[in-house]
Amino acid sequence: MSTPVQAPAGQQPADSAGRRAIWLSIAALAMTFMLPLAGLVMALFALMAGIRALPQLKSAGRPTGTVVGGIAVSAIALALSGGATAMQVYLMDEYSAYQECMRAAGTVTSQGECFTQFRNAAQQKLPAEVLEMLGTVQP
Repeated sequence: MSTPVQAPAGQQPADSAGRRAIWLSIAALAMTFMLPLAGLVMALFALMAGIRALPQLKSAGRPTGTVVGGIAVSAIALALSGGATAMQVYLMDEYSAYQECMRAAGTVTSQGECFTQFRNAAQQKLPAEVLEMLGTVQP
């Protein structure tokens, strides 16, 4: 027979669920900028944790600001990581060619040519508005 899991002394399960939601959402936002696909998965977990914690906090009579903030941050991270992942998948061939070119590039000039080739290939696939939004940041 198993014993039920008890919360640490002085800590309520609803409170820890709220903190878990906000920390997962912050981690999801950070992961979005490093590894967009991992950020996407982490944002989904954070969103689920926040949605599950909201009724717990309401029923315990606790403030829900932390959880609502966690849900909002995870929704932003979900949108950003979803967009970045979609862009990576859409430009997969161009980016692979860019990486191959950079491996073979022996000089700074040839690396610049690799970026120019990548930019030209991306310009053929992406609308002008998206290119303006992205700017000229190297991948």
